[in-house]
Amino acid sequence: MNEISYIFKAAVVGDGRVGKTTLIKMFTQDSFEKEYIKTIGAQLSAYVKEIEGEKIKLMFWDIAGQDTFHFLRPSFFNNSKAAIIVYSLEENKLGRESFEHIQYWHNEITKYCGDIPIVVIGNKVDLVDEKKSDKPELPEIVSENNFLGHYITSAKTGYGLIKAFNVIIEELFLKFRSLSAEL
Repeated sequence: MNEISYIFKAAVVGDGRVGKTTLIKMFTQDSFEKEYIKTIGAQLSAYVKEIEGEKIKLMFWDIAGQDTFHFLRPSFFNNSKAAIIVYSLEENKLGRESFEHIQYWHNEITKYCGDIPIVVIGNKVDLVDEKKSDKPELPEIVSENNFLGHYITSAKTGYGLIKAFNVIIEELFLKFRSLSAEL
């Protein structure tokens, strides 16, 4: 089977400099950029995966985290079927603030998209001691917000990426396959 069975849009959000663009590039292209390049508005990347003989195409909309682009968010979120919230595991101001903003990003997603599947990713594990990256309040945050899960990743090494991104792809496939079966 060569044709695409399902196409899904997934919004990837989080504060600026947490590694959203780099995560997506590593997952979709297996490449890592050392230099930080600020996302202007949004970037689009595609990934195709086959599940049970059906091809699923996921369109990642990498939405700029800076407030400068806040006015563009409604159109970038439009028709998203899933979302990924990324924060930094770094032990500095960026790491603390990006973690504290998980709820803000969740509110933005639900405001524009309603109740869609969401995964939370703690990125940049390669820059910290993984044993110290555990946040005791995370299970409660995941449970309260009904997130699909929380994953630790590294955009630099690729650690944890496949598992984190596949959760979204598989959730969408199962959800929409069962909806189309009901029709």
